[in-house]
Amino acid sequence: MNDAGLAQLVCPTCRGRLAQNGGSLDCRQCRASWAVEAGLPRLYRESTVRGTDRLMRVFYDGLPSLHDPLTRHLLPLLEAGGSEAALRDGYMKRIDLAALAPRAGGLPLRILEIGVGAGANLPLLQRDLPRGIAAAIWGLDLSVGMLRQCQRRLRTWTGAPVHLLAGDAHALPFADGAFDRVFHVGAMGSFRDGRRVLAEMTRVAAPGTPIVVVDEQLDPGRAHRLHHRAAFRLLTFYDPSPHCPVELLPPGVTDVLEEAISRFYYCLSFRAPPPTR
Repeated sequence: MNDAGLAQLVCPTCRGRLAQNGGSLDCRQCRASWAVEAGLPRLYRESTVRGTDRLMRVFYDGLPSLHDPLTRHLLPLLEAGGSEAALRDGYMKRIDLAALAPRAGGLPLRILEIGVGAGANLPLLQRDLPRGIAAAIWGLDLSVGMLRQCQRRLRTWTGAPVHLLAGDAHALPFADGAFDRVFHVGAMGSFRDGRRVLAEMTRVAAPGTPIVVVDEQLDPGRAHRLHHRAAFRLLTFYDPSPHCPVELLPPGVTDVLEEAISRFYYCLSFRAPPPTR
């Protein structure tokens, strides 16, 4: 990882600064050491990966090359309507990249996707970034298999710089207020502690920053037939109560909006608390 990328990372245990040391990143504060393997920093401890986090990682590691094609072609069939493009456009408008303004001194803006997977959202981020805006994209995932697939995508990538790392959404390895946009798609219901993940997303967002979360929920505004409910239950087998987790939002967030962007998916958007005076 280059110096620009390293400068944004902190130790996920104590949030101390990290220094490159051969094949590892070492914390200057607590002296913890974090491996870097094939270009991927691994900023989590295996002992913390439990329950549904471990289960879903097995699932994603097992089919990284099939995940995006299945989403593109199978999901519209299960929903009996809609498209992957319409679903993604539904949450991209809430990420609202068009409202970004250049940083003072020409420093790049920072965008974080938690659960970057194989990188299906990268072309959309590049599409929606305003012209002339310098930006860097960060992608974090617990599945190394999916990250390897994303690395293959980046071999022909010509857009904004992308930094990938293996990490746990429950303990993000970034400083407070580090990002100008933060979003997550597709696994909120499988996290072992959704409240903690939402708090971490809010912590690393700059004051007033839009934060977007997307996952499964049967659209309460539609009628659903038996085959819809059966397909939805198949997709959400790991979650006893798939729903938009508004009740888990941290205190102080503003502009909370819950909306259905397809038959099976909600989009929850909100803003990090404004700066304290």
